Amino acid sequence: MDIIPKWNLVHKYQKRSLLFGINCVASLSIFFFGYDQGLMSGVNNTVNYYQTVMGFGHEGRDGAPVIDNTLLQGGIISIYYLGTLIGAAIGGSMGDRYGRIKTISVGALVGVFGATLQCSAQNHVWMIFARLINGFGTGILNAIVPVWATETAEHTSRGQFVTIEFTLNIFGVVVAYWLEFACSYYGDGTGNSGFVWRFPIAFQIIPLIILAAVVWLFPESPRWLTKVGRGEEARYVLGRLRGETGADAGKAEAEYQDIRNIAELERATSNSNSYYSMLFGIGSGKLHTGRRVQLVIWLQIMQEWIGIAGVTIYAPTIFRIAGISNADSKWISGLNYITYTFATLICVFTLDRIGRRWTLYWGSVVQGLSMILAAALTRLGKNATAAGDPHTAAGYGIGAVAMIFIFTATFGATWLTVPWLYPAEIFPLEVRAKGNAWGVIGWSIGNGWCTLLLPIIFAALDENTYYIFGACNVITIPMVWALYPESNQRTLEEMNLLFASDSIWNWEAEKNFAILKEQNPELVQAAARGHSVVDPETGLKAGHHASLDVKTYTNMHHEGSTMEEESVHPKHG
Repeated sequence: MDIIPKWNLVHKYQKRSLLFGINCVASLSIFFFGYDQGLMSGVNNTVNYYQTVMGFGHEGRDGAPVIDNTLLQGGIISIYYLGTLIGAAIGGSMGDRYGRIKTISVGALVGVFGATLQCSAQNHVWMIFARLINGFGTGILNAIVPVWATETAEHTSRGQFVTIEFTLNIFGVVVAYWLEFACSYYGDGTGNSGFVWRFPIAFQIIPLIILAAVVWLFPESPRWLTKVGRGEEARYVLGRLRGETGADAGKAEAEYQDIRNIAELERATSNSNSYYSMLFGIGSGKLHTGRRVQLVIWLQIMQEWIGIAGVTIYAPTIFRIAGISNADSKWISGLNYITYTFATLICVFTLDRIGRRWTLYWGSVVQGLSMILAAALTRLGKNATAAGDPHTAAGYGIGAVAMIFIFTATFGATWLTVPWLYPAEIFPLEVRAKGNAWGVIGWSIGNGWCTLLLPIIFAALDENTYYIFGACNVITIPMVWALYPESNQRTLEEMNLLFASDSIWNWEAEKNFAILKEQNPELVQAAARGHSVVDPETGLKAGHHASLDVKTYTNMHHEGSTMEEESVHPKHG
């Protein structure tokens, strides 16, 4: 394969080795994402930062920060998410037009520029613009990296593949926190040195530079290559990813023909792929792109409002509310992040077994109970302190901290991964990067909204803020049950059938999917690798003119539910 540069590792490695390498590169990006997200928790508690440079607070008698301008504090944090929102939109367009690899490299370089500006900030205006630019880079990466990862992975292990990456995401949070904890002892240990917060911010430049360079050593997504007409490259890359000999013979060719057929059919039936058209489903017909966009946006928004945004950024504040001293709250927060990291490994072994929906169900139940109990125990601890009973208050405080630990561990095992995986799975190939970008936009809205309001909410409600998080967890259970179809163990090419129903309800989508799957086995054969109904030699189904002709597909997507009705009420004559 002379078209692909000789130094590309696709020529040297294949199957598990190549997939492992891709996973490592994707994990490096996700590590940066976690590191950058966890960074502000420690920065916000550095005296030189909040008092000397940014000027939104002062140090209290107990050494804890006293915030005088909660809007400025929240604004500095939340402006980052405006950047990720814009960056995601840019990254989605770039990814669909110029490819996954180029977009990842550009995103990393933008992140380097933003991090450089952040670590050199001299006032809050400088910091706001620096975080905005840093958000651009993060948004570009978050829009395209999950897409690249899912498009190279096999459908049977797609969830596990992405979950492993998000273990590195939380490891990034851990590294950020403990690095800041160590830096807090720099100099006289009072946090009056700028090094305490500038060095941890600058540290993120290292993985970004590595990412920008190393990603060029890996192959482009075979699905994107197919979409843009570079079929020879796509077929070669798939062969290296899936194997060509022994039991693997024919797998790559069958998958390539599936991708080629669906790409041609999507191109024939798609009228408009702009963000505006996607949001409102204009011209998408039975693809129902607008519905998919709404699903991924709200799944990401709810991911933040179930409590993780508050716990990640305001963990020391939460522990102080529970009666933990300022010094103890720092190392307890760090320990919480370590348990959080290990909890993500649970999802590695469960996500592809029990599915996306059940993963979210059990997560919402445990998380909701944890938040409600944390609020109640914190209030009881405060009451005991007011009554002059410090021993009892300490017991309640420990109980509240335990609930926070349970919450973050459960989140790591459930809600951390699914809202990032789902958008990368459910969109048509023609707009997959843009579709995933809509998920990042939803995450940006949810996170920006949370981080802007949470300082104000915590100041007004204290521990009662947990009840809001608990209620949001309860809301997600019927929301997921009614609206979100299961994507587990289904190929990326099957998703168009899954969302072909005109009804928004999940049970109708599943019923319609079963009917269409039975009528069009040619389109969904990839779910049973090695038993393709597509001839590996010709790309055609034996006895058929094509795996699914354009007319049939167009009718399915533009003439309502005729096929479904005829299956239920067959014509006679």
